[in-house]
Amino acid sequence: MAIIIVVSACTQKTTPKILVFSKTEGFRHTSIEPGVEAIKKLGTENGFEVDHTEDATLISEENLGQYNAVIFLSTTGDIFDENQQYEFQRYIQAGGGFVGIHAAADTEYNWPWYGKLVGGYFSSHPNNPNVRNANVVVIDSTHLSCNHIPHIWNLDDELYNYKDLNPDMHVLLNLDETSYEGGTNGADHPIAWTNKIEGSNMFYTGLGHTDELFSDETYLKHVLGGIQYVIGDGKKPDFTKDNVAPTLNRFQKNVLDQNLNEPMELVMLPDGDILFIERKGDMKLYSMEEKKTKVVHSFDVHTVHEDGLLGLTLDPNYKENNWIYLFNSPNIDESVQHVSRFIYKDGVVDTTSEKIVIKIPVQREECCHSAGSMEFDSHGNLLIAVGDNTNPHQSNGYSPSDGRPGREPFDARRSSANTNDLRGKILRITPTAEGSYTIPQGNLFANSSEGRPEIYVMGCRNPYRFFVDPKNDYLYWGDVGPDAGADGETRGPKGHDEVNQARKPGFFGWPLFVANNKAYFEYDFAADKPNALYDAAKPINNSPNNTGAKELPPAQEAFIYYPYEESVEFPLVGTGGRNAMAAFVYHYDDYPDSPNKLPKYYDGKLFTYDWMRGWFMAVTMNEQGDYISMERFLPNHKFSNAIDIIMNEKGEIYLLEYGTAWFSRNEDARLVQLKFSGGNRSPVPEFKVNKTIG
Repeated sequence: MAIIIVVSACTQKTTPKILVFSKTEGFRHTSIEPGVEAIKKLGTENGFEVDHTEDATLISEENLGQYNAVIFLSTTGDIFDENQQYEFQRYIQAGGGFVGIHAAADTEYNWPWYGKLVGGYFSSHPNNPNVRNANVVVIDSTHLSCNHIPHIWNLDDELYNYKDLNPDMHVLLNLDETSYEGGTNGADHPIAWTNKIEGSNMFYTGLGHTDELFSDETYLKHVLGGIQYVIGDGKKPDFTKDNVAPTLNRFQKNVLDQNLNEPMELVMLPDGDILFIERKGDMKLYSMEEKKTKVVHSFDVHTVHEDGLLGLTLDPNYKENNWIYLFNSPNIDESVQHVSRFIYKDGVVDTTSEKIVIKIPVQREECCHSAGSMEFDSHGNLLIAVGDNTNPHQSNGYSPSDGRPGREPFDARRSSANTNDLRGKILRITPTAEGSYTIPQGNLFANSSEGRPEIYVMGCRNPYRFFVDPKNDYLYWGDVGPDAGADGETRGPKGHDEVNQARKPGFFGWPLFVANNKAYFEYDFAADKPNALYDAAKPINNSPNNTGAKELPPAQEAFIYYPYEESVEFPLVGTGGRNAMAAFVYHYDDYPDSPNKLPKYYDGKLFTYDWMRGWFMAVTMNEQGDYISMERFLPNHKFSNAIDIIMNEKGEIYLLEYGTAWFSRNEDARLVQLKFSGGNRSPVPEFKVNKTIG
């Protein structure tokens, strides 16, 4: 008997089309084949076309644009690469519908966006046998997929238990766990639901494991109702909407220069030329007109360990005063870092104009962590990132807090956790015209004798790159974390990198805490045994090398954090080496007349990147700045150790890539323009040959 649901066709101008997608990279259900045939039959009987594929290369705007909805029919495992994930997300953003059947919840566990879309992930099911007889309770009897089902629906199927259920779902059917053995979700055990994700309708049913259900009239009407609900008024997806991520071929990577020697930071001058520095002391100018680079000055800097010419920024009034600021390690006997101001004009550094704005005492006996990034906020305050200047290599990748005599360079409590020390901090000062500085209101110890008034945030390890959002002066920075690959029973947590957000001054944990305030043991290196764990609510610095306050401000949790291995909280960041950085927060309306600015889709998003892993992320936040989600930016490209990134006054992106090898001149160390084309795209040449020899 044909199953037909009558739907108003007044808004349907074309015949709806559905794509059934059933690729599996894990367990393959035998019900897939009868499921495909059953859905095709439903289409024939109810006025929609059905195509079927397991070819993930068809997940693209070009192909998906013809479909009102895509059905994931018992897909399993990682069925998409990152480009295909990006394209499928664009399809949903454009208004395409989604239907998930059964093992669609056993798919793409490391893709958080998909988990939110499908509504939950498979956790377990009853075993021996896995197919059980159970009662399904109808929760919404008015829904198109349920209005024909008796209030208590008794059936045989494989009954999933779920994890990470989306709290925003609208539940249609609920499993009665008292009617069978093996349920773990309790009284609230949804088995079918709907939701609206990024403006598109979705429907999921956990039923559909057995072949027999795809010839069961009640079940097929349930699936059909879900399809018809998702199709809605029959409109095809619209990829031109503001909420749709741009196509990747709108981005063009232009290499302006390469074979650089440890590039560090860059700025764009008012005339559009780019000034950048290299660690060993060269300051270089890239001319946009001449399309070539020249050395404008070579500074004599101390380059042992990680020191050198590390930071560069322009004065907010550079057009009038021609002041630049350099964070550098002067090649002198004194162990110190300088932030110096120079006059730079017409391609010449006036070395006689140097004003040493601030001196930061350091130790040069041992490596590591110099940091050095600088940036002005919207009030003319200069922020300066300073590393913990501590050797991490003899603490086995845990907290370097060795307080024994003669071990001072191995104790980050004397720097990062010391309120009377400038290291392991992000400082905030107000430069004066005379070349000195004053202290702005709002610093951590601006009105207190408990610490140095220059400190804005403390408890940093290697705050390598940061950004101050001019809209609210929130500070974002990447902090390169410790190296332990596993939790230590007597030491504390494994290493994590962090991306931090400071809405106000505070203590961010290092070396007493890491990540979301995972606490280290206060370790007795002399006795080789742990004492108590540090308390994040009341952290105490007992180091004999501490010259500041003993009781520190409460520790603040990291905004984003991840270890070498897979991150439970942020699985999209992947695995491997870590080197977290913060780039910028994008504000679309700041660039009203620019043809190459990023699309509105990225408005308000924080851009972060990882030097080692080669990715960029766009982080979505709410109006208060709270984390909502992250997604890959340009997933089709792996960057060659991006070390600095800026957005100029036209909303265009420029970046430096450090290259493959450490402390070396690298062929893939590059100055790059990342150009977005909002209008007509640049032509991409293609060629084919039918003979490759002869």
